[in-house]
This record gives sequence, structure tokens and C-alpha cells, in this order.
Amino acid sequence: MTTEILEAAPAGTVAAADFDPRVEGQRLIKDWYAGLAEAPRRGQHVANVFVMGNAVEILRAFDFQLVFPEINSLQTGVRKASGEYIRLSEDYGMSPDVCSYVKADVGLMLKENEHPVGRIPKAHLAIASNMCSTFIKWAEIWERWLKVPTFVLDLPGQRATNWRVRPGDAQHAADSRWVEAQFRDLIEKCEKITGKRFDIDRLAEVEERVNQMVFHWNNVMALNRMCPAPYNAMLDGLTYIGIMNVYRGAPEGVEFMRRLERQLKAKVARGEGRVAEERFRLLFSGTPCYVSMRRLVELFETWGGVFAYSDYLTFAAGGMDAGELVYDTSRPLESLAEITALAAQRGLSNQFFAHERLEQQIRDYAVDGIVFHGIKSCRFVSSGMADTRDYLNKRLAVPSLYIESDLIDPRYWSDAQIKNRVDAFFEALNQRGVPPPGDRKTIAAEAGRAA
Repeated sequence: MTTEILEAAPAGTVAAADFDPRVEGQRLIKDWYAGLAEAPRRGQHVANVFVMGNAVEILRAFDFQLVFPEINSLQTGVRKASGEYIRLSEDYGMSPDVCSYVKADVGLMLKENEHPVGRIPKAHLAIASNMCSTFIKWAEIWERWLKVPTFVLDLPGQRATNWRVRPGDAQHAADSRWVEAQFRDLIEKCEKITGKRFDIDRLAEVEERVNQMVFHWNNVMALNRMCPAPYNAMLDGLTYIGIMNVYRGAPEGVEFMRRLERQLKAKVARGEGRVAEERFRLLFSGTPCYVSMRRLVELFETWGGVFAYSDYLTFAAGGMDAGELVYDTSRPLESLAEITALAAQRGLSNQFFAHERLEQQIRDYAVDGIVFHGIKSCRFVSSGMADTRDYLNKRLAVPSLYIESDLIDPRYWSDAQIKNRVDAFFEALNQRGVPPPGDRKTIAAEAGRAA
């Protein structure tokens, strides 16, 4: 794997310097919103989906335009408008403890779907799943307020610590049959809504593009095992994962990931890192604070710290962070069910059994410290962090920091308090000491080869 990752871009291809992932990512998100705004005029059907457990491949086979309510909500945070939407929902009667993503979406409905980037069309279908307990309640709001037909997927998760399901065993076969039966029901519903017959060949085409995206995305993540890390997983990585979700199975998504891998390979070949003088390699556990993410990253990079990895790139990737989860396009529907069952276990276990995967990621990315980010309005992700932190500290003696804010609610960001905690964390890391740059490169390279 390491040899493949470090291979230089082929001669005669477009220069990696011609591709700016941030600029291109912004353009693609803008194009996606423009496509949503045009959907009603073009007579296209629209589906609300979440980033996990969403059956996107089936929806693309029916030419649905996809609305990601989580991304709509986080975009209000990025654009410093989330406070207005949250206040509207709380004035309406929603509790301050409700997920701020949900409150921003309720505020969006109260504003008649006027989003900072334009009008969001009403969905003809909504897909929810048990990947997050909030998803189901959120979809119920759409059913009551917007009269949107909702389909809820029941996906199998991890049953116990150190419990694994592997392709070919009896449990995986049973899980896959359960998921496939639900997909067949969903296909019938899509046929009734769209008036189109399901095209199995179209599903295979979408899956093949997903396979290509998974290949490039896993190479991109592996590049950050190198020292210095070419990108910051909790700033640059958020752009990458956004494109992975919004353009999953689309030609634009394949092209973006292909060019991204080439650009980052070139950075690694030049010895160029995200941080000019990388001193500390960090792992971010939890979901982002989108209203202040750039500021948060700045607090760490000032000390020479880079987030080499984040488990957010695992549970927000819809299974696309696992290179072994590849569709068999000769049997598209059965393979979709099999991969979805495995991806669901992976996504759910990252929240309920996070310590297992974090322990491996610490080794893979030669991590010096972990930053846990508790979310005020997301107990689903945050409630187990204390136990996970205690486990990793006792087992691996890895220094850790716990900070708390929110997904998009600006009221819970305290710059001075968080800065004090970050500074104290790095002072402790300085006292602990880190390997010299030459040793760090060796450690990171060995981790990349082992993975």
C-alpha cells in the first residue's frame, strides 16, 4: 500500500498544482445547491437522506435529487446564520437540548425553506435509519409538517464488544437478507413515486462509481499516515467527506477524489505538510463545531499540532472509509445489501464501541494525543466519551483533551475557555516530549506499511 500511495503522478496528466480541493469543493457544493433549486422546474423527484444508512445508490438509480438535511444545517453554521434558525425553532417550542441540526432544519421549515444558499425543495420521499436515534424522530417531523412519505431502514449494528460479522458467515447472511428485503420494499415505493421501473444495470453503474470513490478515498486517508501529514483531517477532511456524501456514486465525485489523491501524493513526494513544522500528530474524536471549526484548528496548528485522523471520517462516511467494502456489480442488489450490513455495523460500532477502532487508529497514524469533542446537543455521540477516554488512557497511556461546544449553536463556543484548555494540553505534551522528526517519519511509515 505504501508504495502505491507514494507513486508520483503519471507523466502527461494535469498538474496537481492546478487542482485546489478547497476551491473545487466549494464549487461542487454550490452546484449541488443550484441543482436542488432547479429540481422542481425540471420535474425531478427529490429525496431527503442522511449521511449514514441512506440507500443513495438506489435513489440515484431512480434519478432522485438528494437533499442532506444535516449538510443544510451545518452550512447554516459555516455561514454564521445558524443562530437565527435555532432561535426560530426554540421560540416555536423546541427544547435547547434538542440536536441543533434538527432545530436548524425546523427553523428552515419555519422560514418556508429559505436557506442561506437558496430555497430547498420539498422532498417526495425521505429515508431514515436507526444509525442515529435522532434520525427517526427527525423524519417524523417531516411526516407531520410536510406530509412527506418516509421509509425507515432497520440496519444491524454491533452486538457486543469485540463482536464481528464477516462476509460469508451465517450471521452476515441473515443480516444481508434482512436488509435486502427492505431494499426491495424501498424499490417498490420509488417505482410508485417516480413512475419509473427499477433499472438494475443503472444500479450497477452507480455502484461501480462508488467503488472508484472508495478506492481513492482510502488512499487519501492512508496518505495522512505519512509525516508530515499532507492535510488536516478536521478542516480539509470536512470538505473531502462532504463531497464523498453529496456526490456519492456520481461522476463528479469520482473525478474529485481522483484529482485529490493525485494532488496529495504530490505534496507527500515534496515532503510538504499541512503544518509547516509538524510537532504533534493528533486524533480528533467526535463531531465538528462548524461555527468555529477553522478557529479550533488554528488553536492546535499554532502549536505545531495536526489532526492526522478523525473518527468523524469513519461514521460520517457511510462505510466508504473501508477499502474492503467493495460492491460486486455482477449482483448489484444483493451486494448492496451485504455491504450496507457491514457498513452499518462499522458506523454504529464507532459510536457504541469507539475504543476498539480508536486503539487501532492511534497506532496507524502514530498519534501523540487525542482530542475528544463533546457536543452539547448530541448525547448519542458524546455520552460514551468519558469511558472511551479512560479506557485509552489506561491501555495506551495516550494523553487526551476533552472540550465541549456544539455542532452549529454559537452560544456554546467559548473561545477563551477552549484556548486555555488547548494551551494546557500542549504544555503537557511538551513536557512529555515527542520523537525527533526523523524518528516520526519512520514511525508513520511503518504504520502505513502495517495498515
